Amino acid sequence: MNKTDRLLAIVLELQRKGVVRAEDLAARFETSVRTIYRDMQALSEANVPIVGEPGVGYSLMEGYFLPPVSFTVEEAVSLIIGAHFVEQKFDRRYQEKARESRSKIEAVLPENVRMEAANILANMRLLAADNDSPSSKQEKERVDTLRQAMLDARKVWFRYRKNTAGADDQRESERVVAPYGLAIVNGSWVMLGHCELRGGLRHFRLSRMSELEILEETYQRPAHFNLQEYEPADDRRQFVRLLADRSIADRIKDSSYFYIDSMEDHEEGLLVTLRVRQTGEVLHWVLGWGAGIVVLEPESFRDQIREEIANMAKRY
Repeated sequence: MNKTDRLLAIVLELQRKGVVRAEDLAARFETSVRTIYRDMQALSEANVPIVGEPGVGYSLMEGYFLPPVSFTVEEAVSLIIGAHFVEQKFDRRYQEKARESRSKIEAVLPENVRMEAANILANMRLLAADNDSPSSKQEKERVDTLRQAMLDARKVWFRYRKNTAGADDQRESERVVAPYGLAIVNGSWVMLGHCELRGGLRHFRLSRMSELEILEETYQRPAHFNLQEYEPADDRRQFVRLLADRSIADRIKDSSYFYIDSMEDHEEGLLVTLRVRQTGEVLHWVLGWGAGIVVLEPESFRDQIREEIANMAKRY
């Protein structure tokens, strides 16, 4: 953080907290207490009314405030929750910026709005998967790499792993892609770009990438392409019908599984219809419910389930 940004952040911190010790400011901005003393002198010379009380700390003179930002309580809560989301799902650079943004938003809110927003947020929490897991760290590193590639308009190379049926039936290919955008789909990062291997727009889950590299070759994104308006074609044309026991019906309803097309309560249980590209995409999800779920159709998928269960039995 440069000096100008730090000076503004100090004013926001004083406005938000009232009285702050130099030691706390030094810890907050990862600098020395002596530097904070110099910053306070610089603010005073810039006519910011800083009040310093030995043994207590620094504060702003009563009545001084930065120009207010007019947020309703709902707007403030939305922005703060959005900042929490960025902290959880984005790479380290944007995590830090999200924290700084949240502090600035909280600092400039009128007291009554800040108090009401804090009361609402006290009863809300955004939970996510373990942010320190190896897979999560790798995904965030790839987000950072791809974001830089898009800023520089340079193509990327990576290995891509794609399941075709079971866990033992995977294909890995090398891809060169011009990245057009990043999106979070069902909680996972996905890159959209022009794939040279397939000769068109393709989606790639970042969790299935490896050895991601930025190439020297540049590209130009089509002028007509708009990520916000783009809607990928849904090529899931095969249907799988299942019957789930009542004992697991609620858990299936709560799963928000991507491939579920419809669900219908029935006297024998829950009728579930999945829409897939190929049945292998849902093989392990179905097996994960054990004897609590039965495949009704297609018969080819029932055979696939039987074969997988037989292979599992051999291991035991």
